[in-house]
Amino acid sequence: MTDDAVRAAEILKHHRESIDRLDAILIYTLGERFKHTQAVGKLKAEYDLPPSDPAREERQIARLEDLAERADLDPEFAKKFLAFIIQEVIHHHIEHRK
Repeated sequence: MTDDAVRAAEILKHHRESIDRLDAILIYTLGERFKHTQAVGKLKAEYDLPPSDPAREERQIARLEDLAERADLDPEFAKKFLAFIIQEVIHHHIEHRK
């Protein structure tokens, strides 16, 4: 292996280690987020509130688009990601009503 290939392999290793750490952060962060949204779902079920809040969802999407742009992340990806999370949260809220 050439010196350049060895250096490239070392750089690749460091990038992958960072990716692995960031994946762990994402998973733990999502876990924490879902703990809070499940508490919200229980509260909504207890007080017979609707499982979704379209006005809040619109505000959150706009907020995430802004954050995505500032983070140099594709805003469309951020919107799709948030939409996926919101769908899962609403599903949990509906489950709490059963």
